[in-house]
Amino acid sequence: MIHPLAAVCDRARLDATADVGPWALVEGEVGAGCTVAAYAVIKAGARLAERVHVDHFAVVGGDPQDLAFDPTTESFALIGAGTALREHVTVHRATQPGGATTVGTGCLLMAGSHVAHDCRVGNKVILANGCMLGGHVQVGDSAFISGGTAVHQFCRIGSGAMVSGNAVITEDVPSQVIAHGRNEVSGLNLVGLRRRGVPAETVAELKRAYHAVYGPGGDCARLAGEALAAGECRSPEAREFLQFFLGGHRGRFASPR
Repeated sequence: MIHPLAAVCDRARLDATADVGPWALVEGEVGAGCTVAAYAVIKAGARLAERVHVDHFAVVGGDPQDLAFDPTTESFALIGAGTALREHVTVHRATQPGGATTVGTGCLLMAGSHVAHDCRVGNKVILANGCMLGGHVQVGDSAFISGGTAVHQFCRIGSGAMVSGNAVITEDVPSQVIAHGRNEVSGLNLVGLRRRGVPAETVAELKRAYHAVYGPGGDCARLAGEALAAGECRSPEAREFLQFFLGGHRGRFASPR
């Protein structure tokens, strides 16, 4: 149902089952079973998959906050199926022609959180209230970024990681760890691993991998490479943890504490 007070542009594409509230503005594409609440804004570059909920005053597909950006560039903001964007969430479109800022399936972006241009947010990610992702940030599946956290552009947050509230992240955060403060790591996210049903033997292997990387020497990438070459970690979770250290642009990988 489209409320008679909603503003739907001629070029917009809405599934017949979408629900658009009063004073909402829709210029982009809205999939089956979506809800666009009153005063929400779906810009021309926005593409909502099925069952996306966009709450009051959220803006999807706004222009990047990049002084070099040409507003005539055609780019996109893609929101995956079953994702909820709560009040005042902002997701900006990409900076490059044909590029896309992406938010995966089953995510929850809580009130006031921000996803900047060219970010790639995985599936089942939670961004708590006021979380801020800079441009080109990558967030892995099932990561949890707590309220008030600021993540520097080009950083990576690994899958299953948990970042504590009001943290300042300017370095990569590996998969399955807990990060807090300013680029500090305090062990594995054991609660998250248990909730996701990761087997005990895999958790034990992750612990060995963690201690191998954050052991003596301080060169995380070298130590991770040696651990992979040794072939002692066979589970996908442990190998993903080690492989994380071999890539990225901001690769000091935080510090244990």
